[in-house]
Amino acid sequence: MGWMQRLSEGLTKTRSAVRGSLDRLLGRAVDPALLDEFEATLISSDLGASVAERVISQLKEALKGTDASQVAHVHHTLRQTLLDILRPASGPSFETLIAQGPKPYVVLVVGVNGVGKTTSMAKLAQRLMQGKRVPLLVAADTFRAAAIDQLQVWADRIGVEVVRHRHGADPAAVAYDGIAAAKARQADVVLIDTAGRLHTKSNLMEELRKVTRLIGQALHGAHHEALLVLDATLGQNALAQARQFRETVGVTGLALTKLDGTAKGGIVVAIADELKLPVRLIGVGEGVEDLQDFQPRAFVDALLGLSAE
Repeated sequence: MGWMQRLSEGLTKTRSAVRGSLDRLLGRAVDPALLDEFEATLISSDLGASVAERVISQLKEALKGTDASQVAHVHHTLRQTLLDILRPASGPSFETLIAQGPKPYVVLVVGVNGVGKTTSMAKLAQRLMQGKRVPLLVAADTFRAAAIDQLQVWADRIGVEVVRHRHGADPAAVAYDGIAAAKARQADVVLIDTAGRLHTKSNLMEELRKVTRLIGQALHGAHHEALLVLDATLGQNALAQARQFRETVGVTGLALTKLDGTAKGGIVVAIADELKLPVRLIGVGEGVEDLQDFQPRAFVDALLGLSAE
């Protein structure tokens, strides 16, 4: 099964709900009650109230002087509105960022526990290796011994070096040493794993600020990318996490995992609407090939079951 099919299957529930509500709206005179129902469906699919209100406003404007029997027109309006909202989520691929950026290119990977942060980082490293880049992994999650071991297992599996200290070491010092090692070993990319931390814990977020300060001391201008990994199944809570991490470390890109599971999917649109951050990667499975660049058109088509008409 290809990654597009996994994405489509993961969003089946949302697609069915949206299309069901949309189909009841189509083929008749505009019914305010059905518009309200469609708006509620969009909100419950994690697109959020702001996005839902904008979609309904665009549909009402498109239907002025006509009715909802213009199926192709309604589909086009809905699809184009979501694509317009997602425009800020489009951005260059990691390969492009690295090719155009300094060497080593430093990526700080952040997020709460359980979102697939370490796994996503390792998959990205393997993908970069396949593109003839030399990555270096840095185990700055010293809070859990298991996290260091997990990253080492991944490093051994894909054949990449990892910089690690003992359990309980200062994560900022590990990050600093990792960048020094990358410069000495001529690595192209440094991927720094950090401890999963609750966005509501101020002391842990302050520790993350310290990591970013020392990274800047180790290499002027670093970090070059702060990649926030979010679990798409968390819905609006993922948006709350994104707000806090952006404030703490100046998040510059997002990776959304578990879009092949129970995620409603609309949260991608809600985050793009509010935070205007590029979605660098989406995860739709366990394999390396399931970590893919975000493609707004493919995502909207999978979310809505619509295509250009």
